[in-house]
Amino acid sequence: MSVFVDIAPDEPQVGSSAPVAPAGKWRGRLTRAALPLLSVVVFFIVWQLVAASGIWNQTFVPYPSTVWQAFIDVSTTHDGVRGYAGYLLWEHLYMTLRRVLVGVVIGVVLGVLLGLVMGSVSWVRSVLEPWLTFLRALPPLAYFFLLVIWLGIDEAPKITLLALAALPPAAVATTAAVVAAPVGLQEAARALGASRTEVIRDVVVPSALPETFTGIRLAVGMAYSSVVAAELFNGIPGIGGLVKDASNYNNTPVVLVGIFAIGISGLVIDGLLRAIERRAVPWRGKI
Repeated sequence: MSVFVDIAPDEPQVGSSAPVAPAGKWRGRLTRAALPLLSVVVFFIVWQLVAASGIWNQTFVPYPSTVWQAFIDVSTTHDGVRGYAGYLLWEHLYMTLRRVLVGVVIGVVLGVLLGLVMGSVSWVRSVLEPWLTFLRALPPLAYFFLLVIWLGIDEAPKITLLALAALPPAAVATTAAVVAAPVGLQEAARALGASRTEVIRDVVVPSALPETFTGIRLAVGMAYSSVVAAELFNGIPGIGGLVKDASNYNNTPVVLVGIFAIGISGLVIDGLLRAIERRAVPWRGKI
């Protein structure tokens, strides 16, 4: 007796090679995009309700519309006044980003090179690691005034402060990554006749790159968190100088505009670093 099983042609069979419909993938992408947007909407609703409640004075918690008007004022020329302190918002942001870029490049380059040496030579790591930990534990204001005494109030102390803030995360991450490089791969390379330089270049560095990029992202974050401190003196034009000057006059809307400018530009920079990391280290998480 023959038994026939009727299978609907439009139902996918287990183990078949039929392509999976992309609907689930698109739903996942939409969800990932919608959740951050939803959190922003909720934040502004709560902010509006808190400001309207009257619990705090408008000096402390201004309405979102007041901050928006401050953003327009700082970004344009109005009533004969150009932006804030004679500079538009983009000019303040440009100066801050330029300082951060120079400081981060110096700090990251020195930190990565130092991390490679510390990870490769144990006695150098033993000597320098306590100093890196000491520097990393110091808040920027603790030594900024000393930098001002040594270097003056021009650009030098600002860039030096940002470089010192960026150096420890890059150095520590690179050191840890080099130390954790697969010993088996290094021994195999040596067995095949590779020199010490070739082992570092072809085995250690590619293995360390993922963690090094993490250290670079942390270094950028540390430098950005030090911007206001770096621009305490002669910081205009600059977002940190704008925030500091506006706070002297209890100008909370302008302070919030500066904070949002720092935070949003920081998100953009971190996104760019993530994109570069995906291109430069495609093997991350795959080996």
